[in-house]
Amino acid sequence: MPSKEYEGHRKSLRERFLRGVFSGFADHEIVELILTLCTQRRDVKKQVKMLLRKFGSIIGIFYADLSELKSVEGIREVAAVAIEIVRASTNLYLRERIETNQRLDESGKLRKFWKNRMRRLRFEEIGHGSASCVHVDLRKIFEIALSRHASCIIFAHHHPCGDTRPSDTDECITRKAKAAAELLEITLVDLIIISKVNEFSFRDRGLVI
Repeated sequence: MPSKEYEGHRKSLRERFLRGVFSGFADHEIVELILTLCTQRRDVKKQVKMLLRKFGSIIGIFYADLSELKSVEGIREVAAVAIEIVRASTNLYLRERIETNQRLDESGKLRKFWKNRMRRLRFEEIGHGSASCVHVDLRKIFEIALSRHASCIIFAHHHPCGDTRPSDTDECITRKAKAAAELLEITLVDLIIISKVNEFSFRDRGLVI
């Protein structure tokens, strides 16, 4: 049976969550809180440490499939499924939010949305380019999106020259990306071009529907 001290710790985590959701929580505390919902009568700190060590972050844990999660010592099927449910529920919420009147349909809202989440983003290197051009491999981009169970996707790239007006190539890639996203049932939220001084949003201009 868990000690009274650990039961008090679990209660403290729940109370902190109720006061301010995840404000002030460290990554290991968030994972621990999730595991306590499906793991009774034992301390899960060891499993939390192993999950973060293996997958690197909360987003890495959410990206892992069921077999990868169950490969971690002490993570049984119930706990692995619980993590999958949290991830799937989050994706469903984001998809429905985008598809309702509360959708992130302006570049300003998107910038605020991503600034609040940059610390937890996972990065993948897709390709290299020069100061004037870069090859965009849409197949590789969507392969990664599917492997990460993405329900929506945002494209963004930089125009070093400072002129954020889309080129013919930008418009061509956007059309192809939209067609691919629709085929894969992934919501293409926006394509944003940024420079040091301003940005161009395809959605703001009515070019992504």
